[in-house]
Amino acid sequence: MSERTPLLVVEDDREISRFISSSLSAAGYAPYVAACLADARKLFREVRPALVILDLGLPDGDGKAWLSELRERSDAPVLVLSARQSEREKVACLDCGADDYLSKPFGADEMLARVRAALRRAAMMRMRDHVYEVDGLRIDSVAGTVVLDGEPVKLTPIEHKLLMLLARHSGKVVTYRQLLASVWGPEYVDETHYLRIHMGRLRAKIEAVPAEPRFLLTDPGIGYRIAAS
Repeated sequence: MSERTPLLVVEDDREISRFISSSLSAAGYAPYVAACLADARKLFREVRPALVILDLGLPDGDGKAWLSELRERSDAPVLVLSARQSEREKVACLDCGADDYLSKPFGADEMLARVRAALRRAAMMRMRDHVYEVDGLRIDSVAGTVVLDGEPVKLTPIEHKLLMLLARHSGKVVTYRQLLASVWGPEYVDETHYLRIHMGRLRAKIEAVPAEPRFLLTDPGIGYRIAAS
């Protein structure tokens, strides 16, 4: 890279932060390290990083609180690092706006692969922020149209909302609670059976083999995602 991409690493463990920073530098990125939330807020304003690698257990607070705050003003991808490996914790982070979750301990290769994937998704969204297109499926969120193999797809209003929401987050898991809150309202965040029924009907309309979907994918216990364009 002629100009290194700035990344923010928020990690209070010096050994881990050195490992992350040296791995990122060797891969051609420009890492900026914060050991607490106060420094993270300051560096984020100054550096405007392309991606944030965020530990949850920090000396001045929980990383999830800052993640929610960050999402109110930035779409920068966030890769959460944590020793907390429960499914509930991962869902909570994704609900707060994380793009991915990497459990400790982890290797440099896996971390870098996830960083590249998150940056790639963000770049694609900037270049084609209103059009999703892959394998004959084209979704235009501005025009509100859905076309499969050249033919328009007729969707119910709920199916349409679900598909548009997933397409706007191409390649990223959208949790059950996020989908339910966005489509039905916050009072429906626990009504996952609504989601299963409508996703089943949606798959029946756009998947050649609904039981083996190529577009609308399930992350069990967490949510749904549409295959990256």
